[in-house]
Amino acid sequence: MKSIPNILTFVRLLAGVMMFLFLAAAAGGVPFISERLTPDSQFALERWSLIAFVLASITDFFDGWLARKLHAESVWGAILDPIGDKILICGAILGLAALGPQPQIAIPFALILFREFAVSALREGAAPKGVKIPVTMLAKWKTTLQMIAIAAELLVGSWAAWGLNGDPEVLGPATLIAHSLLWLAALITLWTGAVYWHKAHVAIGDN
Repeated sequence: MKSIPNILTFVRLLAGVMMFLFLAAAAGGVPFISERLTPDSQFALERWSLIAFVLASITDFFDGWLARKLHAESVWGAILDPIGDKILICGAILGLAALGPQPQIAIPFALILFREFAVSALREGAAPKGVKIPVTMLAKWKTTLQMIAIAAELLVGSWAAWGLNGDPEVLGPATLIAHSLLWLAALITLWTGAVYWHKAHVAIGDN
């Protein structure tokens, strides 16, 4: 039973990779597969990418909750959990970019990617000096908001694949909501990155 949280984290890792491959294949970027796809198959891959993303996002809640419930917290789980989150988020961003140019969301996507890589590098650089940068509660909510915003972007990006009404009066507001959530997630992502940077600077000093 105590292995269940780590299994869920591993499922999130795998789902993140599969979700990216689904999007890349639908966009024509997977050799020997994409060229054999029919329009219906492309739509199916877009649908499965959203399903994989949502299921993987759900595991992000349950692996931590079960680890605490079962008293199964582990060093391995603590290492894999943020890796799984980053693969899922970054994979979705890259997959959406593969589907085609989307200038409206290029900046918030770039801000999220830059922050995630910067904080990871900051942690790696601070670790040899004995400085730990623990995850804050706001950063946990940031990850949740990122997942909600990207799920919304995946939905509007695969709108036709779900057979939804393409009327601008329906798709337009849905797209606006998705973009607004994404910008909010990007701004909170930057804020949490600045908080981590400040904490690391205080802990390390000017050395």
